[in-house]
Amino acid sequence: MIKDIIILGSTGSIGTTTLSVIKKSNFKIRLLSSRKNAKKLLNQAILFKVRNVIIEDETQYRRYKDLFNKNKIKIYLGLVNLKKILKKKIDYCVNSITGIDGLKPTLDVVPFSKNILIANKESIICGWHLIKKKLIEYKTNFIPIDSEHFSIWKLIKNDNYSDINKIILTASGGPFLNKSSKKIKNIKPKLALRHPNWRMGKKISIDSSTMMNKVFEFIEAIKIFNLSKKNLEILIQPSSYVHAIVLYQGNLIKFLAHEPKMSIPIANALGLKNRKIESLNQRKLLYLNKLSFEMPDLKKFPVLSIIDLIPKHASYFETILITINDTLVNKYLKNQINYISIQKNLINIIKKPYFKKYYKLKPKNIYDIKKMIILTKNYLNKNIIYYDK
Repeated sequence: MIKDIIILGSTGSIGTTTLSVIKKSNFKIRLLSSRKNAKKLLNQAILFKVRNVIIEDETQYRRYKDLFNKNKIKIYLGLVNLKKILKKKIDYCVNSITGIDGLKPTLDVVPFSKNILIANKESIICGWHLIKKKLIEYKTNFIPIDSEHFSIWKLIKNDNYSDINKIILTASGGPFLNKSSKKIKNIKPKLALRHPNWRMGKKISIDSSTMMNKVFEFIEAIKIFNLSKKNLEILIQPSSYVHAIVLYQGNLIKFLAHEPKMSIPIANALGLKNRKIESLNQRKLLYLNKLSFEMPDLKKFPVLSIIDLIPKHASYFETILITINDTLVNKYLKNQINYISIQKNLINIIKKPYFKKYYKLKPKNIYDIKKMIILTKNYLNKNIIYYDK
C-alpha cells in the first residue's frame, strides 16, 4: 500500500537520513523543502520524482526557478505556501527544520498530516503547548524521532503511567567525559566538535559536550510525556547504545538499545520494521556485555543544575534559555569566550532578576515566542558582560 509523506528540511542531516530510509519503500514523497540548498533539493526531487518543493531563500529561488521548471518540478518560495500545496491529509510528515523556525511549519502542517514526526528540539521546548493543542484539534498522531524520546515513546506507549516509577534519559557524556574540569577550561572548538558516537552539526555538538543538549532533552521529555521532574533522571552511558530506561513499580526494568544511528528510530517511527538497515547479528548483541553506566558529575557539567529551575508549567523560561545558550555557543565558536564560560555565563544569566518575571508567563502564540527571542537578544547585547575566566 502506497503511503504519502512530506519532508520539511530534506537537505539537512535528518532529512537526508529519512530519504535514505524510505528509498525503495512504499512511500510516495509529495513535498520536499529546504532553507537555501536549492542544488541539493533539485537533485533530491529528481531522484525521488517529487513534483512539489519549497525553498525559503529568495536568491536561490530566483536562481534555480527555471531549472526546477525545466524538470517539471513546481518550486514555491517560502513555507507559507504549505497550505497551497497540501489539500488533504497525508500519511506522514517529517519536520527536520532546525531551530525555532521549525515551529510555525509544524503548526501549519498538523491539519494536513495523520502522523507528524519531529526531531526539532526548539519547537517542542518553546511551543509544545501550541503543538499539543493542534494535535488534539486535528486528531494528528505525534511521534518523536530524537533517539531518546523515540525510545521512551516506544517503551511506554502501551503502559499505564501509574506503573512507571522513573524514566531515565541516557547521555554519552560527550568528548570530555574523562577529562577534568581544569583540562577542558580552554578547549578549542575543533576538539569540542568531535563527538565520540554521533555525527552532528556544530551547535548540537557543543551542546552535547556541555550536556546542555541533555537539559533540553529533559525539558522535551517532561512536555511530550507529561512527566514531573521527580520522575525523570539522567544517566551517563558512554557508548550511546542504550537510549532510554524505564523503571517500573515492582522492581522491573526495561530499556531500549540500538546503535547510535538516526536511521533506526526514523525507520521504526515510519513503520518500516522489516526494513533491513543493517543486520542485527550475534556480534552486535555482544555489545550488551560492554555496557557501563555512571552518574553525571555536576562539577564537570554544571549546566545540569538548570534542571532545578525549570518551571512546572509552560512559560517563557524555555525560550529565554535557548536564546541565551545559542548566543553563548555562537560566541564560543567565534573564539570570543572560552569553553568553560559557556556554562558559567549561562547559569549566571538565566538567574537574572530581569528574566525571572517572565518565568510565570506563558506565550499565547508563536509571535509571543519570537518577540521574547528578540527581547532576550537585545538585553544580552546591551546589558551582559561575558566574563571569560
